[in-house]
Amino acid sequence: MRALVIESAGKPAVRDVAGPRAEGLALIGVCQAGVCGTDLKIASGEIPVRPPRIMGHEMTGRVITPGPRRLLPAGVRVLVNPATWCGLCDLCRRDLPQLCRNGALLGRDADGCFAEFVAVDETLLHPLPPGMRPDEEALLQILSTCVHAQARLRASPGDSAVVVGLGVSGLLHIQLLRVRGAGPIIGVTRSAWKRDLALRAGAAAVAEPDGAADAVMEATAGRGADIAIECAGTAGTLAQAMQLAGAGGTVLAFGATAPDARGLPVYDWYYKELTILGTRAARPRDCDEAIRLVAGQHVDVAPLVTARFPLERAAEALDACRDPAQLKVVIDIAGHS
Repeated sequence: MRALVIESAGKPAVRDVAGPRAEGLALIGVCQAGVCGTDLKIASGEIPVRPPRIMGHEMTGRVITPGPRRLLPAGVRVLVNPATWCGLCDLCRRDLPQLCRNGALLGRDADGCFAEFVAVDETLLHPLPPGMRPDEEALLQILSTCVHAQARLRASPGDSAVVVGLGVSGLLHIQLLRVRGAGPIIGVTRSAWKRDLALRAGAAAVAEPDGAADAVMEATAGRGADIAIECAGTAGTLAQAMQLAGAGGTVLAFGATAPDARGLPVYDWYYKELTILGTRAARPRDCDEAIRLVAGQHVDVAPLVTARFPLERAAEALDACRDPAQLKVVIDIAGHS
Protein backbone atom coordinates (compact mmCIF):
# COMPACT_ATOMS: atom_id res chain seq x y z
CA MET A 1 0.00 0.00 0.00
CA ARG A 2 1.03 3.66 -0.31
CA ALA A 3 1.77 5.64 2.83
CA LEU A 4 3.51 8.77 4.11
CA VAL A 5 6.38 7.43 6.18
CA ILE A 6 9.02 8.98 8.41
CA GLU A 7 12.17 7.27 7.08
CA SER A 8 14.49 9.11 9.44
CA ALA A 9 14.17 12.09 11.73
CA GLY A 10 12.52 14.95 9.86
CA LYS A 11 12.32 13.16 6.50
CA PRO A 12 8.78 12.09 5.51
CA ALA A 13 8.21 10.44 2.12
CA VAL A 14 5.36 8.73 0.29
CA ARG A 15 6.33 5.17 -0.64
CA ASP A 16 5.12 1.59 -0.94
CA VAL A 17 4.97 -0.31 2.35
CA ALA A 18 3.53 -3.61 3.50
CA GLY A 19 -0.11 -3.48 4.56
CA PRO A 20 -0.86 -3.61 8.29
CA ARG A 21 -1.15 -6.90 10.15
CA ALA A 22 -4.76 -7.11 11.29
CA GLU A 23 -4.78 -10.21 13.51
CA GLY A 24 -7.10 -9.40 16.40
CA LEU A 25 -7.82 -5.96 14.95
CA ALA A 26 -10.24 -4.33 12.52
CA LEU A 27 -8.84 -3.40 9.12
CA ILE A 28 -9.93 0.06 8.01
CA GLY A 29 -9.67 1.54 4.54
CA VAL A 30 -8.78 5.17 5.18
CA CYS A 31 -11.06 7.66 3.38
CA GLN A 32 -9.55 10.94 4.52
CA ALA A 33 -7.05 12.18 7.05
CA GLY A 34 -6.63 15.63 8.55
CA VAL A 35 -3.25 17.28 9.02
CA CYS A 36 -2.51 19.12 12.26
CA GLY A 37 0.30 20.77 14.17
CA THR A 38 1.34 17.51 15.81
CA ASP A 39 1.94 16.04 12.36
CA LEU A 40 4.14 19.00 11.47
CA LYS A 41 6.24 18.48 14.61
CA ILE A 42 6.61 14.78 13.81
CA ALA A 43 7.54 15.56 10.20
CA SER A 44 10.20 18.06 11.30
CA GLY A 45 11.63 15.80 13.99
CA GLU A 46 10.57 18.09 16.83
CA ILE A 47 8.46 15.21 18.16
CA PRO A 48 10.69 12.14 17.76
CA VAL A 49 9.25 8.85 16.51
CA ARG A 50 10.81 5.47 15.88
CA PRO A 51 11.25 5.12 12.10
CA PRO A 52 9.90 3.88 9.87
CA ARG A 53 6.61 5.33 11.14
CA ILE A 54 3.47 6.00 9.14
CA MET A 55 2.18 9.44 10.13
CA GLY A 56 -1.34 10.71 10.76
CA HIS A 57 -4.01 10.42 13.46
CA GLU A 58 -7.13 12.34 12.33
CA MET A 59 -9.10 9.89 10.23
CA THR A 60 -12.37 8.56 8.93
CA GLY A 61 -12.59 5.36 6.92
CA ARG A 62 -14.57 2.29 6.02
CA VAL A 63 -14.47 -1.11 7.73
CA ILE A 64 -12.82 -3.59 5.38
CA THR A 65 -12.48 -6.52 7.78
CA PRO A 66 -14.37 -6.46 11.11
CA GLY A 67 -12.58 -7.05 14.39
CA PRO A 68 -12.83 -10.40 16.19
CA ARG A 69 -15.93 -9.35 18.17
CA ARG A 70 -17.55 -8.05 14.97
CA LEU A 71 -18.81 -4.93 16.73
CA LEU A 72 -19.23 -3.26 13.33
CA PRO A 73 -19.71 -5.07 10.00
CA ALA A 74 -17.72 -4.58 6.82
CA GLY A 75 -18.72 -1.52 4.81
CA VAL A 76 -19.63 0.74 7.73
CA ARG A 77 -18.06 4.19 7.59
CA VAL A 78 -16.34 5.14 10.84
CA LEU A 79 -14.50 7.77 12.80
CA VAL A 80 -11.35 6.30 14.36
CA ASN A 81 -10.36 7.57 17.80
CA PRO A 82 -6.55 7.63 17.49
CA ALA A 83 -5.83 7.56 21.24
CA THR A 84 -5.47 3.97 22.44
CA TRP A 85 -5.97 2.89 26.04
CA CYS A 86 -5.51 -0.30 28.05
CA GLY A 87 -8.72 -0.32 30.09
CA LEU A 88 -6.84 -1.79 33.06
CA CYS A 89 -4.70 0.92 34.65
CA ASP A 90 -5.85 3.13 37.51
CA LEU A 91 -6.65 6.04 35.18
CA CYS A 92 -8.74 3.94 32.81
CA ARG A 93 -10.62 2.55 35.82
CA ARG A 94 -11.30 6.16 36.93
CA ASP A 95 -12.96 6.84 33.54
CA LEU A 96 -9.91 8.71 32.26
CA PRO A 97 -8.95 6.58 29.24
CA GLN A 98 -7.54 9.63 27.47
CA LEU A 99 -4.85 9.72 30.18
CA CYS A 100 -4.11 5.97 30.10
CA ARG A 101 -0.71 5.11 31.54
CA ASN A 102 -0.23 2.56 28.76
CA GLY A 103 -1.88 4.63 26.04
CA ALA A 104 -0.49 5.63 22.67
CA LEU A 105 -1.31 7.86 19.72
CA LEU A 106 -1.62 6.46 16.22
CA GLY A 107 0.80 8.18 13.88
CA ARG A 108 3.28 8.80 16.70
CA ASP A 109 3.61 5.68 18.83
CA ALA A 110 2.10 3.28 16.28
CA ASP A 111 1.48 3.48 12.54
CA GLY A 112 -1.21 5.96 11.61
CA CYS A 113 -3.59 6.96 8.86
CA PHE A 114 -1.60 8.71 6.13
CA ALA A 115 -1.94 5.41 4.33
CA GLU A 116 -4.45 3.37 2.37
CA PHE A 117 -5.16 1.05 5.32
CA VAL A 118 -4.81 1.05 9.09
CA ALA A 119 -5.43 -1.74 11.60
CA VAL A 120 -6.93 -0.74 14.96
CA ASP A 121 -8.73 -2.22 17.94
CA GLU A 122 -12.43 -2.24 17.12
CA THR A 123 -13.24 -0.34 20.35
CA LEU A 124 -11.69 2.72 18.68
CA LEU A 125 -14.35 2.77 15.96
CA HIS A 126 -17.37 5.07 15.99
CA PRO A 127 -19.98 4.52 13.25
CA LEU A 128 -21.01 7.49 11.14
CA PRO A 129 -24.64 8.05 10.15
CA PRO A 130 -25.62 7.49 6.53
CA GLY A 131 -25.47 10.60 4.39
CA MET A 132 -22.73 12.43 6.29
CA ARG A 133 -20.62 14.27 3.73
CA PRO A 134 -16.82 13.97 3.53
CA ASP A 135 -16.41 17.67 4.34
CA GLU A 136 -18.45 17.09 7.52
CA GLU A 137 -16.39 14.07 8.52
CA ALA A 138 -13.01 15.77 8.15
CA LEU A 139 -13.07 17.59 11.48
CA LEU A 140 -14.81 15.04 13.70
CA GLN A 141 -11.63 14.00 15.50
CA ILE A 142 -10.55 17.51 16.46
CA LEU A 143 -14.16 18.38 17.31
CA SER A 144 -14.21 15.44 19.72
CA THR A 145 -11.21 16.92 21.56
CA CYS A 146 -13.04 20.26 21.81
CA VAL A 147 -16.15 18.46 23.12
CA HIS A 148 -14.01 16.76 25.76
CA ALA A 149 -12.39 20.06 26.74
CA GLN A 150 -15.72 21.83 27.16
CA ALA A 151 -17.09 18.93 29.20
CA ARG A 152 -14.62 20.09 31.84
CA LEU A 153 -16.20 23.57 31.90
CA ARG A 154 -19.09 24.39 34.18
CA ALA A 155 -20.61 26.66 31.58
CA SER A 156 -24.12 27.96 32.10
CA PRO A 157 -26.40 29.77 29.65
CA GLY A 158 -25.52 33.44 29.63
CA ASP A 159 -21.91 32.98 30.73
CA SER A 160 -19.65 35.37 28.87
CA ALA A 161 -16.71 33.82 27.03
CA VAL A 162 -13.61 34.81 25.11
CA VAL A 163 -11.69 32.54 22.74
CA VAL A 164 -8.07 33.51 22.13
CA GLY A 165 -6.76 32.11 18.85
CA LEU A 166 -9.17 31.39 16.01
CA GLY A 167 -7.72 28.49 14.13
CA VAL A 168 -9.81 25.36 13.63
CA SER A 169 -10.13 24.57 17.34
CA GLY A 170 -10.93 28.16 18.31
CA LEU A 171 -13.70 28.39 15.73
CA LEU A 172 -15.10 25.05 16.88
CA HIS A 173 -15.03 26.21 20.51
CA ILE A 174 -17.08 29.28 19.56
CA GLN A 175 -19.72 27.04 18.01
CA LEU A 176 -19.79 24.72 21.02
CA LEU A 177 -20.15 27.68 23.38
CA ARG A 178 -23.05 28.93 21.28
CA VAL A 179 -24.71 25.50 21.42
CA ARG A 180 -24.39 25.60 25.22
CA GLY A 181 -26.06 29.01 25.39
CA ALA A 182 -22.99 30.99 26.43
CA GLY A 183 -22.84 34.64 25.52
CA PRO A 184 -21.68 37.11 24.70
CA ILE A 185 -18.76 35.32 23.02
CA ILE A 186 -15.72 37.30 21.90
CA GLY A 187 -13.14 35.95 19.43
CA VAL A 188 -9.54 37.16 19.38
CA THR A 189 -7.14 36.82 16.44
CA ARG A 190 -4.91 38.94 14.24
CA SER A 191 -6.52 37.53 11.08
CA ALA A 192 -9.36 39.59 9.60
CA TRP A 193 -10.89 36.69 7.64
CA LYS A 194 -10.86 34.47 10.71
CA ARG A 195 -12.62 37.22 12.67
CA ASP A 196 -15.32 37.16 9.98
CA LEU A 197 -15.63 33.38 10.35
CA ALA A 198 -15.94 33.79 14.12
CA LEU A 199 -18.85 36.19 13.71
CA ARG A 200 -20.58 33.71 11.41
CA ALA A 201 -19.87 30.93 13.94
CA GLY A 202 -21.68 32.79 16.71
CA ALA A 203 -19.31 35.32 18.24
CA ALA A 204 -20.97 38.55 19.30
CA ALA A 205 -17.75 40.51 18.89
CA VAL A 206 -14.21 40.02 17.62
CA ALA A 207 -10.95 41.83 18.18
CA GLU A 208 -7.26 41.84 17.40
CA PRO A 209 -5.06 40.91 20.37
CA ASP A 210 -4.17 44.55 21.11
CA GLY A 211 -7.85 45.46 21.34
CA ALA A 212 -9.02 42.31 23.13
CA ALA A 213 -9.16 43.78 26.64
CA ASP A 214 -11.34 46.69 25.52
CA ALA A 215 -13.64 44.37 23.54
CA VAL A 216 -14.09 41.99 26.45
CA MET A 217 -14.71 44.75 28.96
CA GLU A 218 -17.23 46.42 26.68
CA ALA A 219 -19.10 43.15 26.07
CA THR A 220 -19.13 42.18 29.76
CA ALA A 221 -19.89 45.58 31.35
CA GLY A 222 -16.37 45.72 32.75
CA ARG A 223 -16.50 42.36 34.54
CA GLY A 224 -14.21 40.30 32.31
CA ALA A 225 -15.11 36.95 30.78
CA ASP A 226 -16.60 34.13 32.83
CA ILE A 227 -14.80 31.68 30.52
CA ALA A 228 -11.54 32.23 28.62
CA ILE A 229 -10.41 29.52 26.18
CA GLU A 230 -6.85 29.63 24.87
CA CYS A 231 -6.39 27.93 21.48
CA ALA A 232 -3.12 29.24 20.05
CA GLY A 233 -0.73 27.22 22.20
CA THR A 234 1.73 29.86 23.37
CA ALA A 235 2.63 31.21 26.77
CA GLY A 236 1.65 34.69 25.55
CA THR A 237 -1.86 33.69 24.53
CA LEU A 238 -2.37 31.76 27.76
CA ALA A 239 -1.29 34.85 29.66
CA GLN A 240 -3.76 36.95 27.70
CA ALA A 241 -6.58 34.49 28.41
CA MET A 242 -5.81 34.78 32.14
CA GLN A 243 -5.88 38.55 31.88
CA LEU A 244 -9.19 38.60 29.97
CA ALA A 245 -10.94 36.33 32.47
CA GLY A 246 -13.00 38.02 35.14
CA ALA A 247 -12.96 37.42 38.88
CA GLY A 248 -13.96 33.85 39.66
CA GLY A 249 -13.59 32.93 36.00
CA THR A 250 -12.31 29.76 34.36
CA VAL A 251 -9.43 29.55 31.90
CA LEU A 252 -9.31 26.53 29.61
CA ALA A 253 -5.80 25.95 28.26
CA PHE A 254 -6.71 24.03 25.10
CA GLY A 255 -3.62 24.85 23.05
CA ALA A 256 -0.56 22.68 23.56
CA THR A 257 1.29 25.44 25.41
CA ALA A 258 5.05 25.60 25.04
CA PRO A 259 6.95 24.08 28.00
CA ASP A 260 8.55 27.43 28.79
CA ALA A 261 5.67 29.40 30.27
CA ARG A 262 7.57 32.10 32.11
CA GLY A 263 5.83 35.44 32.23
CA LEU A 264 2.37 34.12 33.10
CA PRO A 265 0.33 36.65 35.11
CA VAL A 266 0.37 34.71 38.36
CA TYR A 267 -1.10 37.68 40.24
CA ASP A 268 -4.21 37.54 38.04
CA TRP A 269 -4.49 33.85 38.95
CA TYR A 270 -4.32 34.71 42.64
CA TYR A 271 -6.22 38.00 42.73
CA LYS A 272 -9.15 36.87 40.57
CA GLU A 273 -9.17 33.34 42.04
CA LEU A 274 -9.13 31.82 38.57
CA THR A 275 -9.72 28.17 37.82
CA ILE A 276 -7.25 27.00 35.17
CA LEU A 277 -8.07 23.75 33.39
CA GLY A 278 -5.94 21.55 31.19
CA THR A 279 -7.33 19.13 28.64
CA ARG A 280 -6.02 16.22 26.59
CA ALA A 281 -7.39 14.07 23.78
CA ALA A 282 -10.96 12.71 23.91
CA ARG A 283 -12.96 9.90 25.47
CA PRO A 284 -15.13 7.52 23.45
CA ARG A 285 -18.31 9.37 24.41
CA ASP A 286 -16.77 12.65 23.22
CA CYS A 287 -16.35 11.11 19.76
CA ASP A 288 -19.99 10.04 19.76
CA GLU A 289 -21.10 13.51 20.83
CA ALA A 290 -19.02 15.15 18.08
CA ILE A 291 -20.73 12.93 15.50
CA ARG A 292 -24.16 13.79 16.96
CA LEU A 293 -23.48 17.53 16.87
CA VAL A 294 -22.40 17.49 13.22
CA ALA A 295 -25.10 15.05 12.08
CA GLY A 296 -27.74 17.21 13.79
CA GLN A 297 -26.33 20.37 12.15
CA HIS A 298 -25.64 21.97 15.52
CA VAL A 299 -22.01 22.54 14.53
CA ASP A 300 -20.97 23.44 10.97
CA VAL A 301 -17.48 22.16 10.24
CA ALA A 302 -17.49 22.17 6.42
CA PRO A 303 -16.35 25.82 5.99
CA LEU A 304 -13.21 25.06 8.00
CA VAL A 305 -11.81 22.66 5.38
CA THR A 306 -9.72 24.93 3.16
CA ALA A 307 -7.48 22.55 1.18
CA ARG A 308 -7.43 18.92 0.04
CA PHE A 309 -4.58 16.88 -1.43
CA PRO A 310 -4.27 13.31 -2.65
CA LEU A 311 -1.96 10.99 -0.73
CA GLU A 312 0.73 11.24 -3.40
CA ARG A 313 0.95 14.97 -2.67
CA ALA A 314 1.08 14.57 1.12
CA ALA A 315 4.27 16.64 1.34
CA GLU A 316 2.34 19.55 -0.18
CA ALA A 317 -0.40 19.00 2.40
CA LEU A 318 2.19 19.39 5.17
CA ASP A 319 3.44 22.62 3.60
CA ALA A 320 -0.13 23.92 3.27
CA CYS A 321 -0.77 23.20 6.94
CA ARG A 322 2.08 25.58 7.79
CA ASP A 323 0.37 28.36 5.81
CA PRO A 324 -1.58 30.76 8.09
CA ALA A 325 -4.00 31.32 5.22
CA GLN A 326 -5.27 27.74 5.65
CA LEU A 327 -7.48 26.21 8.31
CA LYS A 328 -7.98 22.43 8.03
CA VAL A 329 -5.91 20.67 5.40
CA VAL A 330 -7.12 17.18 4.43
CA ILE A 331 -5.44 14.28 2.64
CA ASP A 332 -7.88 12.26 0.53
CA ILE A 333 -7.07 8.57 0.30
CA ALA A 334 -8.28 7.07 -2.99
CA GLY A 335 -10.36 3.91 -3.24
CA HIS A 336 -12.43 3.79 -0.05
CA SER A 337 -14.81 6.74 -0.29
